[in-house]
Amino acid sequence: MNTATKLGVYALGLAVVFGGTTGIGKIAGPVGATADTGQGGHGGHGGDTGTPVPGGLQISQGGYTLVPRRTTFNPGELTDFRFTINGPDGRPVTGFKPLHGKRLHLIIARRDLSGFQHLHPTEVGGGVWAIAVVLPKAGTYRFFTDVQPEGAKEQLTLGTDIFADGRFEYTPLPKQEPVSQVVDGYEVTLAGQLVPGKSSKLTLSVRKNGEPVTNLEEYLEAYGHLVALRQGDLAYLHVHPDGDPGDGKTKPGPDITFYAEAPSAGAYRLYLDFQHEGKVRTAEFTVQAATSGAPVQQAPEEGHSHSH
Repeated sequence: MNTATKLGVYALGLAVVFGGTTGIGKIAGPVGATADTGQGGHGGHGGDTGTPVPGGLQISQGGYTLVPRRTTFNPGELTDFRFTINGPDGRPVTGFKPLHGKRLHLIIARRDLSGFQHLHPTEVGGGVWAIAVVLPKAGTYRFFTDVQPEGAKEQLTLGTDIFADGRFEYTPLPKQEPVSQVVDGYEVTLAGQLVPGKSSKLTLSVRKNGEPVTNLEEYLEAYGHLVALRQGDLAYLHVHPDGDPGDGKTKPGPDITFYAEAPSAGAYRLYLDFQHEGKVRTAEFTVQAATSGAPVQQAPEEGHSHSH
């Protein structure tokens, strides 16, 4: 049984608003998108009831389908990964609206929330997207595509499982810590508490060698880029800070504030991309959403070995 089958899919939602120091941010992902029941059962729950389904849990939505050309990799090998986004007519889509400076974003994470990657494939013709990818370890990975086809009413996050063959070794979710150590002397501090059902203020502060970074560089039309994945089903959110570089009010660090609302207790992994001195770095955090004083129940481990 593969990892995706063991974990299952839970139709729960997470609403996150990511903001700069000047105010509450704007959601950049398809939070609360209604399930498309005409896509062969990929949509989870909803449809007849209109229950929203979080982004990334569906391979098809609104008549658009993520179609990978391959679903298996050899761990550690650089591999050509190609895929299309097929439209309601079954043909690859060639027209996309730019989202944060790119026509398509590819996000990758292993099912245990390790191995995060944020990539930008190239369209090589006929609606086919291509990029060289390395999946470092064996296991099941979730591939997410953030797109807005020109005919679609909204931005879509479509997801599919890709497998790296071999013996799977589970990586436990790191404990919640206030500081994320990043390479090259950078560290990012996270302050605040995530409480289910409430708007929770969380503040990120970027430092280098102990000194505040006050000149963060623009990356994807913003000073920060956040992906949030929930442990268990990998419900996906893709958010950006409020304000724009150069607007005269949005400060380029060191502090970035976002407001998060989680409808239920659980563990979430946050991945913050930021650019400084010409290089993009990623800070990762585990955030436990729990009512004050209540213990958080994490998803069970998948076992310590797995072969696909």
